[in-house]
Amino acid sequence: MVLAYEARGMDPSDALEQAQITPAQLRKPSASITATQMEVISGAAMRELDDEGLGCFARPLPWGSYGLLARASLSSPTLGVALKRWCRHHGLLTPDATLSVAVDGEVASIALRLHRDPGPMAELCAVSLLRNIHGLASWYVDSRVALLGAQFPHPAPRHADAYAVLFDGPTRFDAEHAAIHFDARYLSLPVRRDEAAMNQLLQRALPLTVRSYRRDRLLVQRVRQLLASRPQDAHNAHELAALLNTSPRTLHRQLKDEGASLQRLKDEVRRQLASELLLRSHKPIKQVAEAAGFQNEKSFIRAFKGWTGQSPGDFRAQ
Repeated sequence: MVLAYEARGMDPSDALEQAQITPAQLRKPSASITATQMEVISGAAMRELDDEGLGCFARPLPWGSYGLLARASLSSPTLGVALKRWCRHHGLLTPDATLSVAVDGEVASIALRLHRDPGPMAELCAVSLLRNIHGLASWYVDSRVALLGAQFPHPAPRHADAYAVLFDGPTRFDAEHAAIHFDARYLSLPVRRDEAAMNQLLQRALPLTVRSYRRDRLLVQRVRQLLASRPQDAHNAHELAALLNTSPRTLHRQLKDEGASLQRLKDEVRRQLASELLLRSHKPIKQVAEAAGFQNEKSFIRAFKGWTGQSPGDFRAQ
């Protein structure tokens, strides 16, 4: 952002002072700032420069440009339609970048391709654009859109560890283009916001870019899918949380917010899978237990009796 000021021949002192960022911090390669400082410095710079692109594009994006994009997609029936509109309209603001939405099987991606080299602004351009659209996507559906990963065309910077704070999942550098990846089912979620909510958002929209949304409306479905498809890799909360790119504590908290629990979901999925295998296959009980995610046959028989009041053998024979 300081480089954007310098390119305009303007002084960033006021903006830095508002964010309580000292000249000494600017000179220190390992220095970092808080989310609040990022929000303040971004807002001040966008207003003073009258450029929400912060110098990333050949021509400025005047203050209010991204609010216009958000409002133009508000009437969309689903997140998928809203994101495609947003990406298309962004291309009307600047020809320097193309954003697109694509689906490959169960994975959706938002890709960013730059048609002009922004020089030293390249990292800020890619990170801020993808954080912007990701934050807005979460706001549209009132849900955290959990990422499966992200990729960027630039080499891994010295502060590469900070990307784990900004983007869920593994981050890959030296890629062909920038992109974020997520479960394609999010695209089918309905847009839950209205004009009143948009007016309120635009009074303070920058937190969407610098802070992550907590609630995940697809979490229960994602947990069920992993328990069913990878039972051997999801024996406990630590293993399952790792597959979801989150922490066990966060996993338990978010499931509670959705009125669910990990143990109840495990029981539901295991019971359904075991019942289907017992009735539709001739696998021995030991193999059914393993396929349902149990570490031994005895614990499976005990759990199955608790679910159905019958042993697996009696259930199969009925």
